Amino acid sequence: MPRVSPLDDPANARFAWARYFRLMRWMGLVTLCVIAMVATYLYESVGFVSIHLYIAITLGIGLTMMLMAALMGLVFLSSGTGHDEAIEDPFEHDQEWGG
Repeated sequence: MPRVSPLDDPANARFAWARYFRLMRWMGLVTLCVIAMVATYLYESVGFVSIHLYIAITLGIGLTMMLMAALMGLVFLSSGTGHDEAIEDPFEHDQEWGG
């Protein structure tokens, strides 16, 4: 019989997802600050090269940082709620796999 995940409880899930979205909002703010600092640095050191360079830098930095934040946030959500312990490990007692 599968174990019950703490995220099955609506109150726990609501709290965990609220914490996740709060983390995402903060990381969005940090990402915007980093993009502004990099764009300013490039403009001061190189000058205006092309709008396409600045669009590419903005998209590259923004998407990379937000993807990293989303994936790490999901790891924190899963670990922090006890959802990781609720899985059923089929190799738990298998001697061949070291269990």
